[in-house]
Amino acid sequence: MGKKKRKGRSVRNNKNVLSEPEEVINAPHSFVIHKGLPGGHTPELTKDFRRVMEPYTASSLKERKKNSIKDFVSIAGPLHVTHLSVFSRTELGMYLKILRLPRGPTLTFKIHNFSLARDVVSSLKKQIVVEEAFKTSPLVVLNSFSGEGQHMKLMASMFQNMFPTINLTNVDLNTIRRCVMLNYNPTSKMIDFRHYNIKVAPVGISKGVKKVVQGKVPNLARCNDITDFFTKTAVMSESEAEDDPCNHITLSQKLKTRGNVESGKSAIRLTELGPRLTLQLIKIEDGLLDGEVLYHDSVHKSEEEKLEIQKRREMKKKLKEKRKKIQEDNKKIKEKLKEEHKEKSLKGMKKDSENNESNKLTKNDEENIVSDDDDREYYRKEVGEEPDQDLFSSRPSGTKRPAKTFHSYKNKKPRLDTDKKDRPKFKDRHSEKKFRKKVDKTNSKNRDHRPIGGKFANSRKSSVKRKTKRK
Repeated sequence: MGKKKRKGRSVRNNKNVLSEPEEVINAPHSFVIHKGLPGGHTPELTKDFRRVMEPYTASSLKERKKNSIKDFVSIAGPLHVTHLSVFSRTELGMYLKILRLPRGPTLTFKIHNFSLARDVVSSLKKQIVVEEAFKTSPLVVLNSFSGEGQHMKLMASMFQNMFPTINLTNVDLNTIRRCVMLNYNPTSKMIDFRHYNIKVAPVGISKGVKKVVQGKVPNLARCNDITDFFTKTAVMSESEAEDDPCNHITLSQKLKTRGNVESGKSAIRLTELGPRLTLQLIKIEDGLLDGEVLYHDSVHKSEEEKLEIQKRREMKKKLKEKRKKIQEDNKKIKEKLKEEHKEKSLKGMKKDSENNESNKLTKNDEENIVSDDDDREYYRKEVGEEPDQDLFSSRPSGTKRPAKTFHSYKNKKPRLDTDKKDRPKFKDRHSEKKFRKKVDKTNSKNRDHRPIGGKFANSRKSSVKRKTKRK
């Protein structure tokens, strides 16, 4: 048996191959976008909601007016996106739509009141915003969602599935740093959405001891001895003064913060991070923004009306299927026609090439035959014997084909004078030039030819001088 091939260095050190663990892939991911009329606080509210849904959300998602919901749905598969929340603003008010990808259902909520995260944080006395808390997903707490009706169960399951589930046996308490609370009021049918930061502080420790445990340098200026700093009766701890006994718990694990020991008492403190939302469920649809209405808060229809709506939807689906079939048939017909046209064009090209080759061969054979006959007759006359068959079979090497001229000259029409009767008719322009009347443009007949200086006059003077010398 041959040895198995080992993986090379490039495959081992490739970080892109299976870089994400299974927990991250299986966790619910989300998109948060905004639509509708411009203006208002919808973009800021979407950013705050993305902050709540971190880390399994596209926090720096850039959306445009051209982008439709189909674009986000098409990208959701490879990015493991399971939920899409859309904030929309209309003339009537603001709405929140939560979609389960890829097939639904969709829940539409009306936003009655909201407050941004910056407003919530600015209203607090102690503003605590820890960036490390947003590296892990929050804990979901649902209150009074166990009412009658399918819409309540569907709503509760939707909110729970938006965040990753927690296994109580393997959970690490250090990862739980935030909390999302949803409270349903059955009388007003309103949902209060809140977002908190979780802080765990030890209980039963004075303020001085807590400072020393946390590593802070105490101020001993007013104390005579260090025992006075630890045994002050007036100084009460924050847990003893503010915390209720309901907030006290016994820890099952050791936390990273100092003072929180395993099987020790500690208090849970919540600081609000925002945003705040008051929602009301209006409608539940079966598909993605276009499906059967499972629940509606204000509109109630009879069974007959529901049957009519179902029939209309079935008719629409049938029409869509018919159109798709017609389009597929048309595509197949066009492809067949293209293939047939290609085959015909290829056959025609082959025929043309064969005809050209055959014509070339016939011309060469005729020329060879003519030249062979002439040579054989000449050989018979001179030698008096018949030549061999192979002697004049091929064309002689010295002969060349006559050059073919591709230029075609056309004779132009001759220019005719006004006297057509006296003038002879010529076919060629070159022969016409000989018999064309010469026009005297310089007026040489009427010109005076007597010399006015120059060479001719000087030559006459010189001739007169010579004659006088001879005499």
